[in-house]
Amino acid sequence: MDKLSKSVEVHLGSQGRLVIPIALRQLLGFEEGDTLVARSEAGRLVLEKQAMVKQRLKARFAQLPNDRSLVDELIAQRREAAKREVVE
Repeated sequence: MDKLSKSVEVHLGSQGRLVIPIALRQLLGFEEGDTLVARSEAGRLVLEKQAMVKQRLKARFAQLPNDRSLVDELIAQRREAAKREVVE
C-alpha cells in the first residue's frame, strides 16, 4: 500500500475479528494498546483513536466562553420539560 492510498481490503475473521494491516496502522498512527472508538457512519465502519475523538470535540466547542456550562443548560432544559409534563 503506498502512503497516498487510504484504503485497503481486509477480511472479517471468525468471531467478527478484523485485522488492520500494518501499512494502514502506520499511516493512521495506530499502535498496540491504543483505545479505538468504533462507530457506524452512513453505512461505513469508522475507527479512530479515542484521543482524536476528544481532540475533535474540544475543537468543536472551543469557541464557547469558559463561563458557559452546556451541562447546566441541558439540566435546566430537562427540568423545564419535566415540569411541563407534570402540568399536562
